[in-house]
Amino acid sequence: MSVFQRILVAVDPSPARRSAVRLTGELARLTSAEVRVVHVIASAASVAAIVPLEEDAEAKAVLDEALTALREQGVKAEGTLVRGLTTQVAAAIADTAEEFAADLIVLSPHHRSSVEALFDPRVSDAVAHRTSTAILLAPEVRDEA
Repeated sequence: MSVFQRILVAVDPSPARRSAVRLTGELARLTSAEVRVVHVIASAASVAAIVPLEEDAEAKAVLDEALTALREQGVKAEGTLVRGLTTQVAAAIADTAEEFAADLIVLSPHHRSSVEALFDPRVSDAVAHRTSTAILLAPEVRDEA
């Protein structure tokens, strides 16, 4: 039996998602794991309103692209869209991993300045603090299409 039987990969609209999906597919093929793709449709809260940061159609396209890429690699994959405020993204990912009983969470790290990180920790860091599931940060490949 393989260590990783259920892999959760979190995707966002950034190009870095493609390397996370590709790495997830490679691992899933090696271990015969099932994969769930999660994309959090984030909103920002202002004093007067909650503002969506992404349209539903855009979010569905991000999710569908990831599922297609995984299935083309011969991986059994399903997907889910979750809504949450920007401050709830890490919790949504951790909760989805728990619901799926994931053995591994694959994320793409976002590189930011130290000042940005001070005021807004990376989602990957926040997920790591919210779960006991193993986490793999996929290396970002800069020249991806």
